[in-house]
Amino acid sequence: MKFFIITLLTVMTIYIKKATSDVLPNDLFSSIEVVELQMSSLQTNTKNNNSGIYQCWLFAHPENKKYTGPFNNFKRMISDTSYKILLNSNKFKVKLLNENKNNATYSVNVDAYDNKRYNLTWVLERASISQDCKNCWMTTSVTQPQFIGQLN
Repeated sequence: MKFFIITLLTVMTIYIKKATSDVLPNDLFSSIEVVELQMSSLQTNTKNNNSGIYQCWLFAHPENKKYTGPFNNFKRMISDTSYKILLNSNKFKVKLLNENKNNATYSVNVDAYDNKRYNLTWVLERASISQDCKNCWMTTSVTQPQFIGQLN
């Protein structure tokens, strides 16, 4: 009985994640669209199922996932560290710093829920992970948030 309940909960968790996070990496997204999709997902994250964090995780580069680990580790990293300012932010602004054929770097200003503005640097690289994602943009790293000012 215990095994059945654990299996059922696992299947339900996978189904919920797939149902609420159905945008998968593909070659159609530009690098800025990936950053904006990830930021918008984090901005609208719901705590009951963390669909925004999961959507963001889907666009984490395989090299990034080697460091952040599986989804539950990534979720803790976002919600329990300085990155929590990305969740349910008031607004964000993305600015291209540098882009070439295989790499892109953006500056992201975030007006957080705590009435403060932060800056992060978002770095993306091309990846090949599936039939639809043979040359798609995925996030390789995001710097720690840097406080840049109090909001009025």
